[in-house]
Amino acid sequence: MSSSEQPTTLRIGIDLGGTKIAGIALGADGTVRAERRSNTPQGDYAATIDAICQLIAALEAESGGQGSIGIGMPGSISERSGLAQNANSTWLNGKPFHRDVASAIGRPVRCANDANCFALSEAVDGAGQGFDSVFGVILGTGCGGGLVHAGRLIGGARGIGGEWGHDPLPWPRADEIPGPICWCGRQSCMETWVAGPAMTRDHRHVAGETLSAEAIVAAAAAGAPAALHTLDRHADRLARGLAMVVNIFDPHVIVLGGGLSQLSHLYTRLPVLMRPYVFSDAPDVLIRPPRHGATSGVRGAAWLWNDGDR
Repeated sequence: MSSSEQPTTLRIGIDLGGTKIAGIALGADGTVRAERRSNTPQGDYAATIDAICQLIAALEAESGGQGSIGIGMPGSISERSGLAQNANSTWLNGKPFHRDVASAIGRPVRCANDANCFALSEAVDGAGQGFDSVFGVILGTGCGGGLVHAGRLIGGARGIGGEWGHDPLPWPRADEIPGPICWCGRQSCMETWVAGPAMTRDHRHVAGETLSAEAIVAAAAAGAPAALHTLDRHADRLARGLAMVVNIFDPHVIVLGGGLSQLSHLYTRLPVLMRPYVFSDAPDVLIRPPRHGATSGVRGAAWLWNDGDR
């Protein structure tokens, strides 16, 4: 890190989503100094850059100073080309997003996948605090993940570290083959089995009724057998997918995030369901809900400047 890139005691985090942009300013101790939100300009790359810059300016004006800038984004920055890749906000793909924001704001910027930011937030001062290795999982409209070891993100040689949502469902049952088509063009990606829309698809396929994930959960709470079976299948598939990650990364703790992290039964059922698949004589895995909830992603973006030189 050059002397011109030293972070200040104020850290600005931006979480760029498909429909909204969240911003936060953190003090040196992690206390919130300011928070703002704005709408994401749909499909307009230049307007997205401008909206981010305006949000940063507003946060700094409210906080009374300039700060380091970290951005959580859908997809990631390619280590080879320096361009945005794999973003479901497709107007970012193939663009020099990192360089363009830095040029527009006139200061160095650090970018990371939004799931990586979630994992970093929970590792620094969240549910994974004090653990050497953390796997942060996003379970919402999509499925993503981030790896943190010794306080540092593991982005990987290609910037796709922790991208388990596009690995195939492991140990598939006969009725799970070949699996649904994913938006990425492959079949049976974890995202097609464990994200919120995947729960809706599975329930419709088996029970013959179309319900949102929230409605399925409510029906299960009321004792509806079909909804209970859908949650059972979801937990079983999620357990297999997480066990695969454990066999590769072996984290001390897994922290769940996204809307489905609110399913309380996952924290007791998943460790039991994972046991047969974890290749160890100590197969129990600690799984926790997030400490910072919906703000973990934007907090993690701010903490990118606490993540050592990258």
